[in-house]
Amino acid sequence: MEQRDPLVAGQIPRLDREVRALLDAGRKPEANSLFDEVVTKVSPGADRWARSAVLVNRAVMAWRLGRIPLALELAAEGWTDLDAERAAESPAVAETMAALGYLMEGIGNRRAALDMLRLSVQVARRAGNTDTLARCLQRLGGSLNFRACSGPPAAAPAIFEEALAYLDEGLGLVKDETMRRALMGAYGRSLAGVGQLDKAEETGAETLRLALDANDMWGISVGNWVLAVVRREHGNLEEARTLASRAVCNAERINDTSLLLRFSTELADICHELGDAVGEAEALRRSMVAARTATETLQEGLGQALEQRRVAVQAQRLAVAAQEAATRDPLTGLTNRLGLERAAQALLESTAARGRVPWLVLVDVDWFKGVNDDAGHAAGDAALREIAALLRRECRADDLVARWAGDEFVVLLGDTGPNLDVGPNVAERIRAAVDSHDWTMVLGAVRRPTVSIGVAAGPAKLDQLFAAADMALYRAKRHGRNRVEVEPSADEIPEIVSGN
Repeated sequence: MEQRDPLVAGQIPRLDREVRALLDAGRKPEANSLFDEVVTKVSPGADRWARSAVLVNRAVMAWRLGRIPLALELAAEGWTDLDAERAAESPAVAETMAALGYLMEGIGNRRAALDMLRLSVQVARRAGNTDTLARCLQRLGGSLNFRACSGPPAAAPAIFEEALAYLDEGLGLVKDETMRRALMGAYGRSLAGVGQLDKAEETGAETLRLALDANDMWGISVGNWVLAVVRREHGNLEEARTLASRAVCNAERINDTSLLLRFSTELADICHELGDAVGEAEALRRSMVAARTATETLQEGLGQALEQRRVAVQAQRLAVAAQEAATRDPLTGLTNRLGLERAAQALLESTAARGRVPWLVLVDVDWFKGVNDDAGHAAGDAALREIAALLRRECRADDLVARWAGDEFVVLLGDTGPNLDVGPNVAERIRAAVDSHDWTMVLGAVRRPTVSIGVAAGPAKLDQLFAAADMALYRAKRHGRNRVEVEPSADEIPEIVSGN
């Protein structure tokens, strides 16, 4: 039984869910049409995790629609991460594109295959590597040959002509004998396709001769195929069947499913023209086996791509978690000094850009060393966690609350609104919350902690705000502790003093 994959609630766009519903209802053509509309769309505001969920979901839908290459692209995604500038100069990228295009052609995603193969030729030209360019030209020309063979007969001559030009260029570049045989074989098929049968036979025979000398099964298979096509065009069907059978057998021997699919179809057509029902059935059986092998190979490839994607996502999550851990205080769970310094400037600048007054609240626990000495460090740690919780309670979600060091805490206020006293007001709420808190469960009969707070407003610079708040905190300590002091801003914001 098929294992149903889960949807990520709230992250899959509406149209994607509609595609899934159509698939589940068995309405594949409609699902396919709708999928074409949504597959290239990802919400610009989506975060990376939502985008990942959408892409994985679409890979599953592409797989169910039988669009395996697209599923591989969506699942692996690493392909699209190539740097465009460097890719334009890299022979390795051109080779990879050509291989991927060849794979796509072999399983029937031909428009994508030709796009990829044409791109591989463009990249190979820019890279300036003649061997790579020859290989890319061979794969593009060979795929065009297959396209011409399986497409409408009226369109075939023009496609064969295009293939012929690419393959002729490749033959003018190539030095490697193996690649020369491959180009010659494909070139011979293109010649037959444009009606140059004598030259096609000559090229096919030469390909076969060279391949036999080199024990090149791939070249032997292609050479026999070219000669079979020529014999069929001449009406010599018996000899064409023999040559096509050899082509199929050699394609099987080298386990080239792409060749096997094409050649077994050619053999089936020849057998049909001969009235050889047994031979036709056997050729079609081989074609079905080849198709099944291709599908199983792609299933395995998809599984590997998905696993690679899973590992990449897991590594990304671990990296994000490590970054978050580096900016998080392990005792209180608040942002630590590093996290504050990283996030502060953006918050301060956005506050100032909205015409608001940036405020910094600096909190220091009074006589904290005495708490540690009297109740023990474990109780002292518990007291700091309690104070952190009180700070979070008295601040809003968009305020930045951090443990600065030891028993010092910092609060940067987000959108402060039009209230010019918001900083002192928040500071007073924090002071009162700590002062009135029931500390019995944490500290027992030990003297309860209080806090002294310095508050400052002014320029959107963390160091300047901190220095001003620190001066106010010094006054709060000097004036008896458990109080709030405000450092006047450039606008002479009134000082608010409060306490017991």
